[in-house]
Amino acid sequence: MNKTCKVVVEPDEYEDGTPAVHAYCPALKGARTQGKTREEALKNIQEVVQMVAEGYVERGRALPPDIEVDTVEVPV
Repeated sequence: MNKTCKVVVEPDEYEDGTPAVHAYCPALKGARTQGKTREEALKNIQEVVQMVAEGYVERGRALPPDIEVDTVEVPV
């Protein structure tokens, strides 16, 4: 199953003020993460989206209509 989901990637910072990048999937509650770089945040959000989506499937819940699982599509 090869599916996609839109994510938002934006500048952020860690609690100590160090620059970071925040990424989240608006359609999946709880699917959010961050990284030191855009690339790290994208890698992390892909893993988080997959994990959250697998949780939906394991509990027998339908994914939101605009969510598909394996690939993350990112606006540039």
